[in-house]
Amino acid sequence: MTRPYSEDLRERALARFDAGETIRSIGEALRISPSCVSKWRRLKRETGSLSPGQIGGHKPRVLSGELAEWLRQRCRSGPFTTRGLTAELAARGVKTDRRAVWVFVRAEGLSFKKKHSAG
Repeated sequence: MTRPYSEDLRERALARFDAGETIRSIGEALRISPSCVSKWRRLKRETGSLSPGQIGGHKPRVLSGELAEWLRQRCRSGPFTTRGLTAELAARGVKTDRRAVWVFVRAEGLSFKKKHSAG
């Protein structure tokens, strides 16, 4: 993942703009996109700061709290499939996918082993 441009570069670009240079010439001189300069101007005007925003981060899990407890109880109560659990969650108004359910079940150590018939 790329890093944001430094605040020093951002300040230099805006100082050049304030001195009367065009956005395109600033972009060429500092080897950045002209759109960066215009976006930094807007950022400075709207927030008063040139600090870059957060890149990446952590998305909180949907299957947590009371929902996680319900899912644990459900898994312990009888046979299940990830597809079936996803459908049950959807019926409860929870939008999720099979992979999220699988990750939860795996992390909790919950599994349903099918019995093979002797035949």
